[in-house]
Amino acid sequence: MNTRHNRSGDAPSSELVPADATAPDPLALARALLNATSDAVVVTDADRRITAYNRRYAEIWGFPPGLLDSADHRAAVRAIAAKFDEPDKLIAGVDAIDASAPAQSYDVLYLTDGRSFERFSEALVIDGRPAGRVWSFRDVTDRGLADEARSRLAAIVESSDDAIISKTLEGVIVTWNTGAQRTFGYTADEIVGKSVLTLIPPDRQHEEPIILSRIRSGQRIDHYETSRVRKDGVLIDVSLTVSPVKDSSGRIIGVSKIARDISEVKRAAVERERLLADERAARAEAERVSVVKDEFLATLSHELRTPLNAILGWVQILRSHPITDPDVNEALIVIERSTRVQTQLIDDLLDMSRIISGKLRLDVQRVDLADVIRAAVASVRHAAEARNIRLQIILDTVAGPVRGDPNRLQQCFWNLLTNAIKFTPKGGRVQVALERVNSHIEACVVDSGQGIEREFLPHVFERFRQADASTTRRHGGLGLGLSIVKNLVEFHGGTVSARSDGPGTGATFCIELPLMAADSDKAAPDRQHPRATSFASAPTEHPSLDGVTVLAVDDEPDARELLRRILEECGARVVLAASADDGLAAVRRERPDMIVSDIGMPGKDGYSFIRNVRQLSADEGGRTPAAAFTAFARAEDRMRALHAGFQTHLAKPADAAELTAVVASLATRREPT
Repeated sequence: MNTRHNRSGDAPSSELVPADATAPDPLALARALLNATSDAVVVTDADRRITAYNRRYAEIWGFPPGLLDSADHRAAVRAIAAKFDEPDKLIAGVDAIDASAPAQSYDVLYLTDGRSFERFSEALVIDGRPAGRVWSFRDVTDRGLADEARSRLAAIVESSDDAIISKTLEGVIVTWNTGAQRTFGYTADEIVGKSVLTLIPPDRQHEEPIILSRIRSGQRIDHYETSRVRKDGVLIDVSLTVSPVKDSSGRIIGVSKIARDISEVKRAAVERERLLADERAARAEAERVSVVKDEFLATLSHELRTPLNAILGWVQILRSHPITDPDVNEALIVIERSTRVQTQLIDDLLDMSRIISGKLRLDVQRVDLADVIRAAVASVRHAAEARNIRLQIILDTVAGPVRGDPNRLQQCFWNLLTNAIKFTPKGGRVQVALERVNSHIEACVVDSGQGIEREFLPHVFERFRQADASTTRRHGGLGLGLSIVKNLVEFHGGTVSARSDGPGTGATFCIELPLMAADSDKAAPDRQHPRATSFASAPTEHPSLDGVTVLAVDDEPDARELLRRILEECGARVVLAASADDGLAAVRRERPDMIVSDIGMPGKDGYSFIRNVRQLSADEGGRTPAAAFTAFARAEDRMRALHAGFQTHLAKPADAAELTAVVASLATRREPT
């Protein structure tokens, strides 16, 4: 501002006098211009006194009107210094400018309230002589914040792993970050200014016009998966997010695109699908193998039990007649004992298969463990007596009940007792003790046998593990009995342990089972548990079947003949049928009191046969009691037989007395005609 304020009131110099009397007063015009600007302006003279200022200057620094007229500029600076982050620096800076009197100066000042101002000063020259300075201040707070935001955004864009690209509405690349260089291989100098089609493979270039069309209409495209090509020609999978760029008026002026390389994600997804497919195939194969294994074991059981049934049945028939030759009698005893051992090996294999596959089921009920132990001891007493081994039983009869499957618990004790007898020399001792210990019941089988090596003791309950597995071992077996005991006891919530001080010191096996809760004891019905036929001693007396007609259906001639012989010796009239169709015709024709049928038969099996029988009317024999007498001895075979229409299921081989007892209990005697 090339003028000085005349503080004396004299007329201004002639150069400020308008040539035209009607023109505005130049001084008034200058003042109007000062007040019209948004910048804060103050003018100082050579003595550093304020000669002019505008309203904006007084407002931003908080000076009352008129206070600054002819004021000392240094005093004004000191008054406003407290508003700045570095007040001393502000004062020193003003003094330095006044002292050096540069033609122009520029800097940025920062206030304590977060605002920032650009300060500009210019030397005032009148008639060629220094006449003071003009100072102006411009609020650039918003611009500083915007610059800061832009800088921060730029830093974020530059540090991003994603490719962040902007382009024109014609598809020309404008900006290119470091992530884009890593993703596509081009530097900014190589790609900026080129068409984005450079990055799009030929078979995908039809996508670009569609994307630009949607952007021009104001749409945003999120996570669009497609393919792009790198500088080296390698195709990569990318996920695109494309947005319109708008100016301050809302007009779309460009395109912003974020591209994320998802090649690894895609490859991982393909690999995951492959692994899942492999896992599904492996699981299906495992299930198929499991089914095949179950079918094989069922077939194996059937094929082994069928001849064992004939052996055991005929041995029992022979033993039921007087035999004068002691050698023959002893031979029959050995054959029967061997048959039962063979049967037990088959049962062990099936039980272990059920345990491993998780198909073992327990018939849980209230159990008096003392009764279970007595039954187990009774089933092995003959074997102990044959070896002159003394059996001792010490039972706490008030130890309390447990909850469990009586047959399975009896199986556990039978296995332990059988092992103890097998490994105890003649003249030895086997003791069974039952007592209550705190909140559980403990039952121990103690023998005076050969004992267990300390090294083998930790492995005694493992499947197929035997202390002596050599070809010269003294005792047979598959090494499954103790493993089955461990699993069955754990299914009952108990534990089993083995102790031995080494060879020749005997062994102790203890089963611990939790006591049945008192309220459960009251709530549980008292059920007499069935005696486990596999381990109980065989009945010696056969019931009378006089007047009973029994239909025996079996495709095996030996099995039919055995059934006929056993039942006829008890007085029954036996009708034989070699197939399901023959059996159905015999039911209609003979109206038997009882049916004993095999399951595995060619053509129609026993399940189909009994279903056909149950479809008959009562007058035709549709309600005739029936027992499945079969070598299919699994639990699922028993359930299937009962569901098909049989009243009971009897596994081969069975004692003759057991068979006749079942027939007697189910047969309906026909009234004499």
